[in-house]
Amino acid sequence: MNVVFLSPHFPPWYYLFCVRLKETGANVLGIADEPYEALRPELKAALTEYFRVTDMHHYDEMVRALGYFTFKYGKIHRLDSLNEYWLETEAMLRTDFNIPGIDLEGIAHVKRKSEMKRLFMEAGLKVARGKVAQTAAEAAAFVAEVGYPVVAKPDVGVGAAKTYKITNDEELAEYLVSKPPVDYIMEEFVSGTIVTYDGLTDREGNVVFASTMIYSTGVMESVNQGLDIWYYIPREMPSDLDEAGKAVVKAFGVRERPFHFEFFRQADGGLVALEVNMRPPGGFTIDMFNYANDMDFYKEWANILVHGRFEAAITRPYNCAFISRKDHKRYAIPHEEILRRYGHLIVHHARINDVFAAAIGNYGYILRCPDMAPIEEAAAAIHLPA
Repeated sequence: MNVVFLSPHFPPWYYLFCVRLKETGANVLGIADEPYEALRPELKAALTEYFRVTDMHHYDEMVRALGYFTFKYGKIHRLDSLNEYWLETEAMLRTDFNIPGIDLEGIAHVKRKSEMKRLFMEAGLKVARGKVAQTAAEAAAFVAEVGYPVVAKPDVGVGAAKTYKITNDEELAEYLVSKPPVDYIMEEFVSGTIVTYDGLTDREGNVVFASTMIYSTGVMESVNQGLDIWYYIPREMPSDLDEAGKAVVKAFGVRERPFHFEFFRQADGGLVALEVNMRPPGGFTIDMFNYANDMDFYKEWANILVHGRFEAAITRPYNCAFISRKDHKRYAIPHEEILRRYGHLIVHHARINDVFAAAIGNYGYILRCPDMAPIEEAAAAIHLPA
């Protein structure tokens, strides 16, 4: 099987997808604009060949790279980056080279939040009322309908960057003059706890692995207000979340892919569908999957891609948490003391790439334990202000 992997060097831990693909028997063909000499040795060893383009935004260069690989190795069977930034490029290449997966016809469903909302409603899920408001009059009319506060975010966009919470007419006016010149969707503000439905589907669209995360605060608040954030993977999957997540998988036709869906859990216990992401969750979450379940997510994805099977036995032995710190904040307990006190719980700790730091912090700790109480104690200590 010939598998093209776009941007195999970034995020930095994605090299493991290529390593596992090779170990599973695939021909792994990389395309990126990074110099070959800068690739880590493990990635170089995993790639059958690497084609460097001057800029991955230059589509003609991407076409030329795929044409070269097709001439040299034959039919390209799969193409991916597992990175939301390149979803549209992937769809164009799959369409032009007749490669299975999300193509140009299907890309709108997973790129536009307004289209996601439509499919959520067709699947019978509750959503926040929303509208793509392109003029001041449309924005004012939407606010008149739902009231303040409202949230405005790019209709096509990744993460919580350039997301606004608007609570009055003055903030609405400021938003209208400061927002980037792209389509924004405005939504009624929904309160609740963010929960996720994350996992992996097989070739037929069956959910073969599912997990959930619960956040201490929203990523939007972490970015906009500089708040500390931590989140955890609980051992148990709520049945209503599993049902809602599988409904989303079916509505969006998710096959042979990792996924990351977001919901609000409201005070009355109900779920509100927020958005879908056709990629694994960000940050250290793939590692958290592995630590929480004693599995290798990278290997299982490669197994599905190459052999069409999922082999891990999921028993959920641990709760697993990610707890971060931000460089601009002062904390009461130094790093060395955190390691001394909670080293028996900490399975990994490291600095976070600057690209992700605004959302999830500059330094992160992964902890696991069968019980949640020790993790909650550690989170409080790690975030205790000086």
